[in-house]
Amino acid sequence: MKRKELIKRITSTGCVLVRHGTRHDLYRNPKTGKKQAIPRHNEIDENLARHIQKELA
Repeated sequence: MKRKELIKRITSTGCVLVRHGTRHDLYRNPKTGKKQAIPRHNEIDENLARHIQKELA
């Protein structure tokens, strides 16, 4: 999955960017308070993308 597509999906559910890192960006779901790191690669493995979306939902 492309990184842009993953970010578009998680921001549409209400997640916000907390901070930029050198290798990862940190996103947080304000409703649940859960945080998850998103790697800064152009391509993200499908299993990892599903895990990130599940954690932030």
